[in-house]
Amino acid sequence: MAKIVKGQGFKGVVSYVLDKSKQTQLLDSQGVRTKSPETMIQSFVFQAELNPKIKKPVGHISLDFSAQDKPKLSNEMMVQISNEYMQKMGIRDTQYILARHFDKEHPHVHLVFNRVDNNGKTISDQNDR
Repeated sequence: MAKIVKGQGFKGVVSYVLDKSKQTQLLDSQGVRTKSPETMIQSFVFQAELNPKIKKPVGHISLDFSAQDKPKLSNEMMVQISNEYMQKMGIRDTQYILARHFDKEHPHVHLVFNRVDNNGKTISDQNDR
């Protein structure tokens, strides 16, 4: 199950996704400096400025899995599933981070991505429904 949200600011979502109280593991990233939450936020903001027309450049998707599947869902498997999901949703050529949380019974990952792609174009949300 996927929960899709668009937002205006990267600071809040990056802070939430990397919250240590959720026992977060950063599984994958692309085009983002991952030294600290602050450098991640700066990376996202810098690229979003390529297209100031987008009022909500933040993409946040939580991919939730059944608790019954927990034994099968290694970090590698969750990265693979998330990458396939992004491709099918048209989320390509952009920055993202993928983090796994361990604060719930069910396995889940959070994908934060820039809706402004590497060329300054908007990533379509036509597949959100």
